[in-house]
Amino acid sequence: MALKIRLSRIGTTHQPHYRVVIAETRSRRDGAATEVVGTYDPRAKFNPVKLNLERVDYWLSKGAKPTDTLHAMIKRARRAAVAAAEKPAVPAA
Repeated sequence: MALKIRLSRIGTTHQPHYRVVIAETRSRRDGAATEVVGTYDPRAKFNPVKLNLERVDYWLSKGAKPTDTLHAMIKRARRAAVAAAEKPAVPAA
């Protein structure tokens, strides 16, 4: 059972919206998924990707392979998480 981390489209015509899913390699694009680990809204201006990085890491450790698109999105989400953790808190005035 080979697993992929990939996008599954749930949006309507001209309004794309995707789920980031763990699915078997041979299943259909919008077929049954093992687990949903995030969402992607390409029309959003700020932070279009929402990922549960803990679950992504778990599935990567189990051998799931991300698609090229998801590999780039995961790297970007990791960088954003590190930047958010390092950003100092601004005191309220």
